[in-house]
Amino acid sequence: MANHNDLPGSTESGPASAELAAPLPRREGSGYRQAGQGEMKILLIEDDKEAAEYLVKALSESGYVVDHSAEGRDGLFLATSGTYDALLVDRMLPGMDGLAIVAALRAAEIRTPTLILSALGAVDDRVKGLRAGGDDYLVKPYAFSELLARLEALLRRGSAAAPTTTKLRVAELEMDLLSRAVKRDGQPIDLLPREFRLLEYLMRHAGQVVTRTMLLESVWDYHFDPQTNVIDVHISRLRQKIDKGFAKPLLHTIRGAGYSLRPGD
Repeated sequence: MANHNDLPGSTESGPASAELAAPLPRREGSGYRQAGQGEMKILLIEDDKEAAEYLVKALSESGYVVDHSAEGRDGLFLATSGTYDALLVDRMLPGMDGLAIVAALRAAEIRTPTLILSALGAVDDRVKGLRAGGDDYLVKPYAFSELLARLEALLRRGSAAAPTTTKLRVAELEMDLLSRAVKRDGQPIDLLPREFRLLEYLMRHAGQVVTRTMLLESVWDYHFDPQTNVIDVHISRLRQKIDKGFAKPLLHTIRGAGYSLRPGD
């Protein structure tokens, strides 16, 4: 009888469609997230349609929010947003190899915990994956229970290692997350709660291009575009407060792409 914990591609007998339709196991102590722990966001970069569908379903039922990309370059673009708690990256992908994705992220000092998934299981292959910047390496085929346990271990390590940030700074713009105070060049700036949240997100992604979709999902909790000018209005107000009266602007509009908070040229 096929083990329903095994992902498509397993050496176990039985059709893959039966495994996809099977209910996911829910055992005590299996690591399923409990209510109140908050949702963690996972990015899966996997081009195998059947395996990806299974993982998205399984991780979602385990309490995670999962985004999926089937192409290497698109996956890298999503991963650079910095909004994910962990990455699951297939090694062999169209567009860009999984190890190249991980290496590019590490070169950009993006340290999101990453589990590499691969059918290449020789010692040399695993060593290459880890040296490219992967935090763990799991050989296909694998049981979902093992993937989940490894993912949880990565998240625990990432949480323990992450320093607590209480202050953000971009050029002479400063934000104190504890006192909720914002200053530029020593001058206090009064912000409404939503403006503060918007500026915090922009400062956490300083130097990066932040898209409308990223702002809608992270600042307004919209997972769709409501077709309003809510972002434009808030960006305009925020720009007036943090840039007006100063020689160089910090908040830049990137035409056709989004916005970027960075020191003026």
